[in-house]
Amino acid sequence: MIRVANAPCSWGILEFELQGKAAGYRQVLDEMRATGYQGTELGDWGFMPTDPKVLRRELAARQLQLLAAFVPVDLSNPQAHAEGEATALRTARLLAAVAESPFIVLADYNGSNPIRTRNAGRIRPEHGLTAQQWERFAQGVTRIAAAVRGQTGLRTVFHHHCAGFVETPAEIETLLDLTDPELVGLCFDTGHYAFGGGDPVAGVRKHAGRIWHFHFKDHDPAVAARSRAEGWDYFESVRHGIFCELGKGNVDFPAVVAELEKAGYNGWGVVEQDVLPGMGSPKESAARNREYLRRLGL
Repeated sequence: MIRVANAPCSWGILEFELQGKAAGYRQVLDEMRATGYQGTELGDWGFMPTDPKVLRRELAARQLQLLAAFVPVDLSNPQAHAEGEATALRTARLLAAVAESPFIVLADYNGSNPIRTRNAGRIRPEHGLTAQQWERFAQGVTRIAAAVRGQTGLRTVFHHHCAGFVETPAEIETLLDLTDPELVGLCFDTGHYAFGGGDPVAGVRKHAGRIWHFHFKDHDPAVAARSRAEGWDYFESVRHGIFCELGKGNVDFPAVVAELEKAGYNGWGVVEQDVLPGMGSPKESAARNREYLRRLGL
């Protein structure tokens, strides 16, 4: 049985500096619990308490489990790997002190490269890394995952993400080929996989053995078409709702869930909608998303 959680990004708590005022962590956790979720991810460092005792108390008061934390690192720049390792270890130590078997969700420093950001959703081969750059990128992933496991015992999953250097199905395959399947898992995100040009059902089927963590995110094909036609960058696509409520886009979630169950996946499914301030009520969207997943038997 896939257990269902949500993440602070569904309340507008994003790693990007975007306009608008988002809710505080107490409101977010209260509304997660009220809308029927069992767990949460950490969100940006400092959004939730970083004192383990305080964080444990806040989660326990709402009967929520802490599952993972998103750690963006400029992995294409070898000079950033040491700082990225330190950030991941700081985060992993907090997770290890609070939760049982959480994940570090490692990602590229998405949205920082102008070419990748401008062309998100329509990446071409010439926008990608060279073979040498791929080796350096994978070395950074391996270094951080090894340090996290060696010093905290936690496992690391990589989150493919639009506006980063691992967006398309081919790029995901390249990274997985260059990393140890015992050390680095995949955080499969249905919405990013779809916007990156893939079929999420086929992606889950292909990578089932590497999927250790999972994000439920839908994808609006009409917004994607406008993004391509009008040349929107990643942030403009997000502002226009590229990642819509579950069941309102074109991700075939019944088939995705069937593939996960066929593969014996028994981890968490985390709803991520990337609701920005001013885009409506996050609590109401969270409730509708939870009801949609209940209709799928989750």
